[in-house]
Amino acid sequence: MVVPTAISLNGLDEQNLTVLTEFILMGITDHPELQAPFFGLFLIIYTVSVVGNLGMIILTKVDSRLQTPMYFFLRHLAFIDLGYSSAVAPKMLVNLVADQNTIPYNWCAAQLAFFILFIISELFILSAMAYDRYVAICNPLLYTTVMSQRVCWGLITIPYVYSACLSLIITIKIFMASFCGHNVIRHFYCDSLPLLTLLCSSTRDIELIILIFSAFNLISSLLIVLVSYILILMAILSMNSAEGRHKAFSTCGSHLTVVVVLYVTLFFMYVQPKSSHSFDTDKIASIFYTLIIPMLNPMIYSLRNKEVKGALHRIWKNLHKPPM
Repeated sequence: MVVPTAISLNGLDEQNLTVLTEFILMGITDHPELQAPFFGLFLIIYTVSVVGNLGMIILTKVDSRLQTPMYFFLRHLAFIDLGYSSAVAPKMLVNLVADQNTIPYNWCAAQLAFFILFIISELFILSAMAYDRYVAICNPLLYTTVMSQRVCWGLITIPYVYSACLSLIITIKIFMASFCGHNVIRHFYCDSLPLLTLLCSSTRDIELIILIFSAFNLISSLLIVLVSYILILMAILSMNSAEGRHKAFSTCGSHLTVVVVLYVTLFFMYVQPKSSHSFDTDKIASIFYTLIIPMLNPMIYSLRNKEVKGALHRIWKNLHKPPM
């Protein structure tokens, strides 16, 4: 066991005035023989995620045929996926090959803040994407008018601002509380629930804030998705063209697949009492939404899309075009 790193103020209550300088992350596994295979696996997953999401950001920015609201939201989704996976994965990979899995106190706070910022933003970007598909399928003639550039920027700016505010509130509430001197986090990154177990002071208020806002974020964003897709389904079933129905179902199916995986894991993680949590199962769920989903999103939303494939083909031809 590594001795907790802390600074005690002599002559005062040690428990209440222990100042932590770093935390120890327990990591993904306690079995040393599994660390090298996990490192290789997660390095491949993270690399694919970075390449896929960076590629999507660049592609939707430079290709003139991908300047529509749908690809505007996809670009921000890729940015968010890159953000929260990068907040977690690099440190996790280092810890898999390091002797001491420590993270500085301030870095831990920053990791928590950025992770909360990006994960909440993702929920509402997915809702905005569902609304975009609703307008495109149910009101195609009004699509360019309803989904104007101003509306699109509003649909991503509001989630970013809201997520940043909520992230700061939760992070400040946790790190302004009193730690008991114990600095071993039973997780592979600094998440709110494992950090709460290290606090000496009452966690009732912080737990209530996390529970209320987690439920609000999940339920409100999911409600927008469900209402949008119910209306989309009604519109699809009323279509006369079999080809049109197939195309619409294909687009919706890809989006709904990622929505279901993300929302199920987040409900499992955050909308339940702390006493019912198992940190081993929480780690598995966390791997899904910090590593697997950011890797899958570019494939599901983009690589199966004919317009994106066409853009990639045009770029490939231009790169291999013989000089004049």
